[in-house]
Amino acid sequence: MELSRRTFTALTGTAALGLALAGSGGAATGARGPRVVPTGPPPPLPEADGRRHRVTYDRHSLLVDGRRLVLWSAEVHPFRLPSPSLWRDVLQKLRAHGFTAVDVPVPWNVHSPAPGVHDFTGVRDLNRFLTVAAEERLYVVLRPGPYLGADLDAGGLPGWLTAVPGAARTDDPEYLRHAEAWLAAVNAVAVRHLYTAGGGTVLLYRLEDGRPVPPGDPVARAHRARLYARVRADLIDVPVLDAEGLPGGEGPPTAGLTAVAGGAADAWGGPLSGGEGYARVREAHDARHERRRHLTALADRVTVHHTGMGFGGTSWGWLPGPGVYTSYDYGAVLDEARRPAPNMAAAQQLGHLVRTVPDLARLEPDGDGPERVADGRLTVRRLTNPDTGARFFVVHNDSGEEVRALLPGTGIEVPVTVAAGDAKLVASGLRLGHRKLAYTTAQPMLCVSTGRQDVAVFVGRKGETAQLALDCEKQPGADRADTEPAWAYDQGRLNVVSPLGVGGLSRVLVKDGDSETPLVLLFADDETALRLWTYETPAGPLVVYGPAVLRSAEVRGSTIHLTGDVTVETGVEVWGPRGIAEITWNGEPVPTYVGRARSRVMEGLMPAVRAVALPALDGWRCRTENPESGPDFDDSAWTVADRTASHSTTPVPEGGPVLFADDYGFHHGDVWYRGRLEDLTGIRSVALSYSTGTEGLLMAWLDGRPLGTHRMPAPDEDTVARGTWTATVRFTVPGAVRAPGEHVLSVLVRPMQHAGTEPGEDAHKAARGLVAVEFAGGDRSVEWRVRGATEPERVTGPFNNGGLYGERRGWHLPDHDDRGWRVVEFPREQRRQGVTWYRTRFRLGLEPGLDASVGLTLEDDPDRAYRVQIFLNGWNLGQYVNDVGPQHTFALPNGILRTRGANTLALAVLSDGTTPAGPGKATLTLLDAARGGVPVEPVDPPGR
Repeated sequence: MELSRRTFTALTGTAALGLALAGSGGAATGARGPRVVPTGPPPPLPEADGRRHRVTYDRHSLLVDGRRLVLWSAEVHPFRLPSPSLWRDVLQKLRAHGFTAVDVPVPWNVHSPAPGVHDFTGVRDLNRFLTVAAEERLYVVLRPGPYLGADLDAGGLPGWLTAVPGAARTDDPEYLRHAEAWLAAVNAVAVRHLYTAGGGTVLLYRLEDGRPVPPGDPVARAHRARLYARVRADLIDVPVLDAEGLPGGEGPPTAGLTAVAGGAADAWGGPLSGGEGYARVREAHDARHERRRHLTALADRVTVHHTGMGFGGTSWGWLPGPGVYTSYDYGAVLDEARRPAPNMAAAQQLGHLVRTVPDLARLEPDGDGPERVADGRLTVRRLTNPDTGARFFVVHNDSGEEVRALLPGTGIEVPVTVAAGDAKLVASGLRLGHRKLAYTTAQPMLCVSTGRQDVAVFVGRKGETAQLALDCEKQPGADRADTEPAWAYDQGRLNVVSPLGVGGLSRVLVKDGDSETPLVLLFADDETALRLWTYETPAGPLVVYGPAVLRSAEVRGSTIHLTGDVTVETGVEVWGPRGIAEITWNGEPVPTYVGRARSRVMEGLMPAVRAVALPALDGWRCRTENPESGPDFDDSAWTVADRTASHSTTPVPEGGPVLFADDYGFHHGDVWYRGRLEDLTGIRSVALSYSTGTEGLLMAWLDGRPLGTHRMPAPDEDTVARGTWTATVRFTVPGAVRAPGEHVLSVLVRPMQHAGTEPGEDAHKAARGLVAVEFAGGDRSVEWRVRGATEPERVTGPFNNGGLYGERRGWHLPDHDDRGWRVVEFPREQRRQGVTWYRTRFRLGLEPGLDASVGLTLEDDPDRAYRVQIFLNGWNLGQYVNDVGPQHTFALPNGILRTRGANTLALAVLSDGTTPAGPGKATLTLLDAARGGVPVEPVDPPGR
């Protein structure tokens, strides 16, 4: 059985993955490693600077050029966003929200349509993605498999691998020949972007799906060792992540890597989400859940954090694995429409914290272990930095109600409030620039020094009251820029109190006393914190408050040039280097004044985004297809199914022939079969055995007459992990055709996806399509011909098209001439077994500088049994199953969607004829809109 990402997560919990190192980038460290590296400033943000860098580690953290680095990484699937210019949008948003790295799977099946062919062009341009990541100053953890899992078709193994010899994920020479060729192709791109050589920001490299090699399995170990040797032979000299250290036997791991993925995948029918889709998944993986998870990892002293899905995107075309539908939102911190989700608050706060507070890079347990306080309702884990003396306390509230209690032995002299089921990080003895924090009941979010002042941010839940104390031998002065905070000086401490979430951001300026450097204290609840940004420039760091996203900042002379997004009415406030007198926002001057908290504040407010009007979808034209079901259809050019042996794990029926679609080169999308019989005399019924992924189906016709449809059941909690579904369906042969003469049995199978596979199991090789055919009433010889998708197309690759007649004839393409099609209106009510196409055109004229995410929403009576493939400008952007769900809205990525121009929408509707078939209602839906964004390049339609 395949272990999907979510199954693995459930089994492993927070188990740490190993980190190992070898090659010219540095030497492995351990008990005999170099001297202890003290706590200090982190390395500067990475870039392709042309210099060599040394990457090592010790038992605490990664060491980059001798400086400790806490990595805060989010997983990004660029292949699930086939609009390369939007990759920059996603990366900018993640960097702005505190992420320092992205974990990037590179799927073999996306880039390899045929053996020995490795395509890194267009929407598959890995070089471009890695270049953009370096420009946005994000480290990259590269993960090229060869096996990924990741809820991909066959776990990322290419379709053609199903029909070749060699056991996958073993030391089988035939498999390794292909796998090593794939890694060599990826490495040829990656080697130009290694951080060790200064060509880019690839910092770490991960083999396979990150799962441990089974103990006592020499075949698996040999397989992993060969992959590792290939990586090193290709001059990849950055550390290689592996669950048990290096396959090459370079010693045990030391630094930790959290293995828990945030969010979860949802399957057809929504067994995980109760049928409600990713909105329900996100409720379960909300900011409270994410805080508990991240803070647990931090308390476990993890310093290489794989925080989970940063951006999942869309499993367009035939890309998804059996267990997921089109959306791969996953409950990620950036949703499918590229919007920051509510659970982003936890990730952003901790991401900025681990970047700007270096004390967290070297922590030791403080005490014997977790302690219970407040009648057992709170659990406290204590940590200390031995270099700085800073102490951190991870507090979990395991009860169903808010708890406010003292934490003995922490040095925090007032009660700490923790919301029900939540967690919080509080601290004592922490340096805030030039002053020392005695304690705080609010969670630190960031601390930077800029413009001869220190700026520190503290966060908590709305309605809580933040209390902190600064050690001050001399009484400082304090000014408040807002009415909410209050303070008092007593016995060498400045005590500050501020309610959170009242009036937005609260500001307190501390000056004089023990230091001539002022300290700006900022207090925010989660919602307010999502409008706080920090950005590093050569002139010094900035802290910016107000906009929805801060994308870039550049200091030129006395002017700060900011770019970013605005969604609601807001101002802009900046703490930055000295001498700044002017600000521009997205190229336009912004009038400002100096605020009471030593910031430069915009005069007035920037307006909210205006309402966006989307056109109605009308002017539909319709045409039916599946001429393949008729007896007179010319199938002479189809492939003859005459093979008698197969590399599939599915047994070939005795006497053959092999009918499996993969054996004839048809790996993705619908497959047609036509069998010719000379005599049906006495044949009462025909039994068709077939094999598919989740939600597969079969339709049959005899001499053009529908025999019926069979479909696999929707998965439930017990079957959601099943990758392959098999069934045998028996159809009655009508008496009118039980006669001599030539007859044609036509069968359409929607195979859906291939299963993932465990090492050596080859589950991805299970048959797809027809498996066997039996006739009741006598044996009959049949000549079978088979037809699926055409050769993979250059622009979209192997996953866009299947074998429907309309796909083969280009009915999905924007330039297809549909003037002869019948004009129709929605909703449609048609009973017909087979395929009907609908096409319309619409034009958008969104204003320049507006980043609008648009979706297509399909709605109908859920009792109607049909499914729809959605083609926008020729791109297959997903599959809608009306009576299964749960997905109704499908993202239309900008670039493929022309936001200022004409678009063609085509819907291929497959119905079983038992109920009226739609579409019912089809509308364009505004998912999000912001003034800002990134320049978007048009993506070519298929066939260009």
